[in-house]
Amino acid sequence: MTRHAEHVMGTVVSFDVRTGHSPEGLSAAVEWLHQVDAVFSTYRRGSAVSRLDRGETTVAACPPEVAEILALCGKVSRVSGGYFTTRPAGRLDPSAMVKGWAIERASRIITEAGATDHCVNGGGDVQLTGSAAPDRPWRIGVAHPLRPGELVAVVTGKGIAVATSGTAERGAHIVDPHTGRPATALASITLVGQSLTLTDAYATAAFAMGDAARDWVEALDGYEAFAVTSSGRIWHTSGFPRFTA
Repeated sequence: MTRHAEHVMGTVVSFDVRTGHSPEGLSAAVEWLHQVDAVFSTYRRGSAVSRLDRGETTVAACPPEVAEILALCGKVSRVSGGYFTTRPAGRLDPSAMVKGWAIERASRIITEAGATDHCVNGGGDVQLTGSAAPDRPWRIGVAHPLRPGELVAVVTGKGIAVATSGTAERGAHIVDPHTGRPATALASITLVGQSLTLTDAYATAAFAMGDAARDWVEALDGYEAFAVTSSGRIWHTSGFPRFTA
């Protein structure tokens, strides 16, 4: 078993490798995350995304990952009816897509290096590969957004992605693109899927939707949701219980 925590992309990304550890694979995954940060950080004036936002460069002149991310953002915006945006505060900021995408790819890097059972966790958004042990699935606690220090649910599974959007860590920071104001109907929403790239982005869009997210996620193929409203009410999609302990 190998564990490693890396401060990158404005958060801590932790690696929990249970089988097939490869130091070279872990180093390559960490290096990849720092490369992503250098390209997409909105806090670095010299990053490709910052320069693109200021009109100092073009998408074609940026690293190819920028076009890939913007295409994914466009897809999620269309699927969500515009509840996902790359300009949440008026400036170009695809961070809601980048983190899940980067973590999923970091997971793929260490999988290809032979680590068939591992967890990559970036600030609570998690890509799980294989299982925690031969006879035990992974267990991911979901923090209660209204009761600090408590869990509201435990998600279990093998080879899944878990992403939570909410107010517990950063307050009301997700904007409803249709109103331009912070979304406040939900305190948190957790999505479970296979790929963290879309699971994370869909969680952001779902949070902006509020309670309308329940029917929207229900209609998505391969995704389930669990939410806590701002008043403390709990709801989930029909298939979510199969992922609970």
